[in-house]
Formats: sequence, C-alpha cells, structure tokens
Amino acid sequence: MKTFVLGGGCFWCLDAVYQMTRGVESVVSGYTGGALPNPTYEQICTGMTGHAEVVAVTFDETVIPEDVILDMFFVQHDPTTLNRQGYDVGTQYRSAMYYADAKQEAAFLAAVERNQPLWSDPIVTEVSPQVKIFPAEHYHQDFYAQRPEVGYCQVIINPKIAKVRKHYAKWLTA
Repeated sequence: MKTFVLGGGCFWCLDAVYQMTRGVESVVSGYTGGALPNPTYEQICTGMTGHAEVVAVTFDETVIPEDVILDMFFVQHDPTTLNRQGYDVGTQYRSAMYYADAKQEAAFLAAVERNQPLWSDPIVTEVSPQVKIFPAEHYHQDFYAQRPEVGYCQVIINPKIAKVRKHYAKWLTA
C-alpha cells in the first residue's frame, strides 16, 4: 500500500473521485501544511492557519499505478489557479502535493511536468515535504457518498466526477 497526500481545493471533491477509484483502500480528509495543531474546519475557513484541505489517499499499487492516481489529481482540479478552486478562495484551497520521501517527491514533480501540457497556464501546485496531517471532522469524511443530493455535490462535484470518468472510466468502480 502507498499513501499520497494531495490538496486540490475542497477535499470533498478529491474524496468523491478517489472513493470510487479501483485499488483505493481509503481516503481520509484532513488538514496539513499549517502551524496550528488540531485545527477545526471553522479555523481553516479563516485562511489564517496556513493549512490546506487535503486527502490522504491509500491505494494498492498492484491494482492501480501511482501515475494514474496522480494524473487523476491533475484532471479533477485546476492546478493553475493559486489559492483557489472555482468559488472556493483562500490558501486552504491551494493545489498541493505533500511527499513522504524523496521517491514520492520525484513522482510528484514528474506528474507536474507530465501534466503541464494539458494546461495553457503554468501549474502552480505546491510540492512540499509532508508534515503532520490532522483528520477533518467526522462529517467531512465520505461527504459525497453520504450526501450526493446536496447542492455543492450536484453543481461542483458531479462535473469533476464526469471529467475524471471521461479520461479514467476503466479505473472507476461507479
């Protein structure tokens, strides 16, 4: 098993896609990259903690290659916008990849380079060493699966799922 810590705007979006990806064993939404220990969602929303909303995606690389996990990341969010994803604005919504070791750092940097031709603007995804990850509150975990009828899910997440499905349908379970 391998775990990647990725931030691409609201963690509900990344969680929704990776939860329906073959070979993914778990997805945990959380916060990382800031100085405040054990932050709450309300604190994160101020943009003052330095934390990003992230998911820790644990997957079986014998089922799904790490490059597919990373390339899906670059399809499901806009890595060219600094500190925002659509209507979600603030440093907590930054595009970020947090590596656990030199091998992951190399894989993340290679993914940035490999995916740059898909975007007309430069990719601004932060690639940084992994620091402590604080799990988000329970109600953030598996948000889309538990509440697909919510407006945010219908308007924001469903189009992202459709975009990933267009390119990676064979890797999705639903």
